[in-house]
Amino acid sequence: MRVVGMWRYPMKSAGGERLTAADVAAGGLVGDRRWACVDGDGVVVSAKQPRLWERLLQVSAGGDRLRLPDGRTAVLDRDGLADAGALLSSWLGRAVTVTDVVPDGAVLHRFWPREAGMIPSWAADAEAGSDVVSVIGSGRFHDFGAVHAVTTGALARLAEVHGAPVDPRRFRPNLLLDLPDDPAPGQEVRVGGVRLRVQVPTPRCVVPSLGPDGGAGDPGLLRTLARHYRMPVGDFGTAACFGWYGAVEQAGRIETDG
Repeated sequence: MRVVGMWRYPMKSAGGERLTAADVAAGGLVGDRRWACVDGDGVVVSAKQPRLWERLLQVSAGGDRLRLPDGRTAVLDRDGLADAGALLSSWLGRAVTVTDVVPDGAVLHRFWPREAGMIPSWAADAEAGSDVVSVIGSGRFHDFGAVHAVTTGALARLAEVHGAPVDPRRFRPNLLLDLPDDPAPGQEVRVGGVRLRVQVPTPRCVVPSLGPDGGAGDPGLLRTLARHYRMPVGDFGTAACFGWYGAVEQAGRIETDG
C-alpha cells in the first residue's frame, strides 16, 4: 500500500516531524507521543483546551529536541527535562513539567466546540463552549488507538463538501494512505511490514480547526465535520469523525514513497 505521508509526534499536542521511514511496535510508531507536559495541577497538557494550550502546537518536537518559533531550543531527553520544562513554561505562560510517564489517573482539559453536532452522543449532557476534565484511559499519551490514519480519498471528498482543500496535518495523523476510502472497522490493512486492524473512526475535537504548526485556523471545518461526518463509533455512540484508529497486530517497518 502506498504511504503518501507519515508523521510522528514526540510530544503530545506539539508539532510533529515528517518521516520517510519508521519502526512500528505494538504501541504505535516508535517515539510517537512519548512525552507530554503536565501542569501544576497534574493535568496532562493538551490542545483540546486551546484557551490554555494552543501555543504548544507551534512548538516543534523532532528527534531529541524542542524548538520554539523564536528559535530557542531544549534537549528532549531524561537528562534535560528541567530545561525542557522551563522552556515550555516560558512559552506557554504557565508552569509545566515534561515527563514520559503517564501519571496515575491521568486527566486532561477538553473544550467542547460550540458548533452544533460536535459533541458526541456519549457526552450528550455536555454544554457547548464548556471546559471539562476527562480521563486518559489508554495508559499512554495517545488518545485511543496506537496508529491514527487518514486516506487520500476521504480527504478529496472532504475538500468537496468543505469547499477548499484541507491540510491532513490538521488531523495529526501518523499515516496518510493512498486509498479511495477509509477501510471499515475490523478490516485488516497491511502497510509495509506492518499489519493494522481498523478499530473505529476517529472522533474529532476542536484541534482540526486550529492552525497546524502555528498556521492559520479554520473554524468552519468543525461545521463541515458536524454536518457531513457524524457517524457511529463502535459501541460508544455517534460523533463527528474523520480518519480512523488502528491497532498494531504485526509490528514492522513502514517507508513512504518519497
